[in-house]
Amino acid sequence: MKRLIAAVALLAPALASAQGNLVVYCAVQEEWCRPMVAAFERKTGIKAAMTRKSSGEIYAQVKAEAANPRGDIWWGGTGDPHLQAAEEGLTVEYKSPMLKELLPWAVKQAEQSKFRTVGVYAGVLGYGYNSELLARKKLPEPKCWSDLLSDKYKDDVQVADPNSSGTAYTLLATIVQLHGEDKGFDFLKRLHKNINQYTKSGAAPAKAAASGEPLIGITVLHDLVTMAVQGGPLKTVAPCEGTGYEVGSMSIIKGGRNQKEARAWYDWALTPEAQSIGAEAKAFQMPSNKSAKIPPQAPRLEQIKVIDYDFAKYGSSAERKRLLSKWDKEVKALPK
Repeated sequence: MKRLIAAVALLAPALASAQGNLVVYCAVQEEWCRPMVAAFERKTGIKAAMTRKSSGEIYAQVKAEAANPRGDIWWGGTGDPHLQAAEEGLTVEYKSPMLKELLPWAVKQAEQSKFRTVGVYAGVLGYGYNSELLARKKLPEPKCWSDLLSDKYKDDVQVADPNSSGTAYTLLATIVQLHGEDKGFDFLKRLHKNINQYTKSGAAPAKAAASGEPLIGITVLHDLVTMAVQGGPLKTVAPCEGTGYEVGSMSIIKGGRNQKEARAWYDWALTPEAQSIGAEAKAFQMPSNKSAKIPPQAPRLEQIKVIDYDFAKYGSSAERKRLLSKWDKEVKALPK
C-alpha cells in the first residue's frame, strides 16, 4: 500500500501537467470569451479559467501583478495597451508558426512589438445612433465627427473613459491624428459638453444607444453591428473626415505559470477554426487569418475611409501616459 501511494504521488505532477491549465484574461465581450474558452478546452483538453475585463483594465492588472503574475494569456482588446505592455516587458516574445497565415496588419503588429503581441482581429472606430429616437426628437442625422459637437446633441452622446477602455483611447489618438494635438484637444473639450457619461467599457455605449439612452454611442462599429443584429434600432456611421481603427491583439504574460499552455492557446487562436467563433458569437470583427471567413456584417477596412493610424507612436508607453494624463486634466476635469 505504501509503495502504491508513493507511485501515485510521483505520477500526480505528470498527470496534472498532461491535463494542463490556463488563466485567460479576455478583453472582448463575454459572449465571445465563453465559447472561445469552451472550444479551446474541447480541442486541447487544457482546462482554462477566464476573467473578462476591458483592455485598459487588463493592462493595469497585468502591470500590478508583474511581480507575481496570475494570468497566462491576454486575448483580445485594442492593440495599443498590448504594445505598451510589450514595451514595458510585461509580455514575452513568441513567434507562432501561424504567423505566415496572417494578414499583413496582424503581422505588422507582431513586428512592431518585437513579437510580444500579435493581431487577432481588426475593427473600425465610429459611432451609432438610435434611429427611432432621432426621428422622435426630429434631429438631423449625424454623418461626421464634427456633427457630434452640435448643441442639438447635448447630453446625448456616450463614450468610454480612455483610461479603462482601449476603444476610447483609440478615439483620443484618432482625433489627435486627424486634427493635430492642439485642435484635437479643442475638439475633445467641445465634445465633453455633449457627453452624458464616460463608461468603463468601450462596448457599453453601443448597448446604451440601442436602448435609447443616450441617442449616440461612440465605439467600434462591430459592437454597434452586434446590437443592430440583435434588433436594436441603430444606424452605424463611419465619420466623413476619416477614422481610426484597432488591431485587436493577443499577448503571453511574462512570468505566467502556464507558458506551454499559453502558447497552445496562442497558436490555436490564430487558426481559422478559432477565429470563426467570433461570428458565431455575433462579434463582427475582421479576423486576422487569411483563410478565416469574414462575417458578411463585418465593417470592412478597405470600404471605409481610415487614417494611417500610427500604432507604434500611440501604442508607446510614454505617449499613452502623456495623452491620458493630458485628457484627465484638460478634458475630463472640465465642468459640463
